[in-house]
Amino acid sequence: MSKKLNIPLVILVMAMFFLGFLAGAQGNRMVRNAEGQEAYESAKTFYDVIDIIKKNYVDGNVKEKDLIVSAIKGMVESLDPHSSFMTPDMFKDMQSETKGQFEGIGAEITIKDGFPVVVTAIEDTPAFKAGLKSADHILKIDGKPTRNMNLIDAVKLIRGVKGTPVILTIMREGFNIPKDFKVLRDVIKVKSVKYRMLDDRYGYIRITQFQERTAKDLDDAMKELQTSAKPELKGILLDLRNDPGGLLDQAVGVSDKFMTDGLITYIEGRKKEQNQKYHAHQKKDDFLGPLVVLVNEGSASGSEIVAGALQDSKRAIIVGTKTFGKGSVQTILPMNDGSAVRLTTARYYTPSGRSIQADGINPDITVENNYTKNKGEKFTPIKEKDLDKHLEGQNNGSNQKIEEKTPADFGIKPDETLKGDDNDFQLGMGFQILKSWQALRGK
Repeated sequence: MSKKLNIPLVILVMAMFFLGFLAGAQGNRMVRNAEGQEAYESAKTFYDVIDIIKKNYVDGNVKEKDLIVSAIKGMVESLDPHSSFMTPDMFKDMQSETKGQFEGIGAEITIKDGFPVVVTAIEDTPAFKAGLKSADHILKIDGKPTRNMNLIDAVKLIRGVKGTPVILTIMREGFNIPKDFKVLRDVIKVKSVKYRMLDDRYGYIRITQFQERTAKDLDDAMKELQTSAKPELKGILLDLRNDPGGLLDQAVGVSDKFMTDGLITYIEGRKKEQNQKYHAHQKKDDFLGPLVVLVNEGSASGSEIVAGALQDSKRAIIVGTKTFGKGSVQTILPMNDGSAVRLTTARYYTPSGRSIQADGINPDITVENNYTKNKGEKFTPIKEKDLDKHLEGQNNGSNQKIEEKTPADFGIKPDETLKGDDNDFQLGMGFQILKSWQALRGK
């Protein structure tokens, strides 16, 4: 017959073992320092609270395992907006996302002011098509209030089987009352790299997310554009707007496509072994022609690594609005039961030592995004610095300042030849700046 262990008792024993007990030379005597004593008392309180709940809670079917999982979630999520505990199912979903396919609605969300908030709706997903926008506060999910709901539970409620609807009650700047958005869940297949020619000489590449194949897909896109260009590819407009990030190595790979040498980014953590530097390497298929990068308030994490590297190396002109400001590194630590801890372990920096965390990347040329057909609509984007318990940035001595300039400072007007993009003012301005690249480099 198999033995069953009392889980809280096991946790208490483990805590006593790990939190500072030392075996002395004189037999089994235990020496407990002040910190160890405090931890011991806290672990004992934790066990006592579980015992109280089991004996006194109005519903007598409370499971110890559920209490412990909830306690772990709360512990990890209290650190910062990006640390979390993932159950086995959530961990599997996260792994699917990096491969570019999962079931859900396609919205990146976080917690702000006690509510789930949309950071960005990924292009061509149900969330995007339903009209969800950055800074949308989700007040209810299928009628269930979300105040003080943790991120993992909110994500679990929003995700579901393909073809089933989810009703999100949204409050948005400019709304008088909350509105319901019906979003039909689907298998989300995020195409990481999209591309086309803007005219015979200039190419356009859009990166929606940094997935396992993004760098490889970028190589393929570049080859197609170089084949299509007449007589040759003169410049690239790289669009990173509303790209929430993804895999660090893929962001490095994308940057490396446009650089021959030099530092791309570096990360610094609490432990020396976490400190790493990523350099560019010269390759025969590097693209070294004119390059303009579009960014906005939805460009986060990996997008900011690319924009920061290309800006510091003076390899590209960055155009748009200030980015989101997520400059922290999360490490996935799998557990034996199939769950995982997603823990913030380091900050990353641009080559010149600028910390992106809670600050973001300032564009070289500011082009606001309010020149669209909805230009009368008020919009205040959500940023990393707005999130509860966000980490502060740590500048590593860089005194580089980006002077804010607008296209008018250079006498540039929007390009009117992009007939299919006449509502995308930033794209039109970016294209015009790309065509003026050689002249602007000296300014």
